[in-house]
Amino acid sequence: MMMNETGMMQSRPLDALNKARNKKVMVELKGGRMFTGSLNAFDIHINVVLDHAEEMENGAVKRKLGTVFLRGDTIIMISPA
Repeated sequence: MMMNETGMMQSRPLDALNKARNKKVMVELKGGRMFTGSLNAFDIHINVVLDHAEEMENGAVKRKLGTVFLRGDTIIMISPA
């Protein structure tokens, strides 16, 4: 957490990811692929590990994958699912 110019606490992007740890998230990759799963781990490059991961297509589960590693430079967005 950091203080902004008004003295209010302000979170950083990695703080937001840390709050999402062990919660279900949706990850969109370059090329339009979409995955959901429980955010297990991440690093400063935003490489992420999802548990119970599923690949989604048109809002439906395309396939169940289990534990997956997604490379940070392919990620466009991470959102609560």
